[in-house]
Amino acid sequence: MGAAAAVLITAAVGLAAGATPAVAAAATGTVVTAGDPLTVRRAPTTSATAIGSVANGTSVGIDCQLNGVSVAGPLGTTTIWDYVPALGGYISDGYVRTGSDGRVAPDCGVGTGSAACSTGACAGEAQFRSNGPRFSVYDRDADGKSAVVAYWLSNGTGPLYAWNSGGDGTVAERTVSATKGDWISYKVCVADYSATDPTLQSCSAGLTDYVA
Repeated sequence: MGAAAAVLITAAVGLAAGATPAVAAAATGTVVTAGDPLTVRRAPTTSATAIGSVANGTSVGIDCQLNGVSVAGPLGTTTIWDYVPALGGYISDGYVRTGSDGRVAPDCGVGTGSAACSTGACAGEAQFRSNGPRFSVYDRDADGKSAVVAYWLSNGTGPLYAWNSGGDGTVAERTVSATKGDWISYKVCVADYSATDPTLQSCSAGLTDYVA
């Protein structure tokens, strides 16, 4: 993959409303495009909502990385996506030069506010906010289904559910009853609302995060 290595953006360029504050970077890199700004997405897939952009040539701080949809960038084709804490989203590793062809940051899911998005045409997205803690649950489409996070706590409780039934671009903030250092495992799905036993559809891969 050329001189690119997975990179997680922490530099705030084109900062979107509601973006998370910057944290200490695990590594640094430089955004490389043909000249146009690079899209920042809420989850590591090109089908996820665009939440901002970062300019070509920008120096960025890398916090963590995830495997997602394969993208062919100017520095190579890769499934690695880089989380951007200052922007609250991800960019493809194929657009970031770090001086290495491999990973340069740890896996996401350690109190960073990791995002997840379900597959295919599913409209559910979510982001865990480790300071709070809470889930921001996004419903991208008025498709008759609710976006829902199914999650489990470190004491064995779960599954619990964080819902957004607003549809069509809405976001719902749902608090989580957990304390500093507790882990939370979760996945993002869509479903018809049920308080106790929803039938989850099109779920994302699971993520584990920690309360800051």
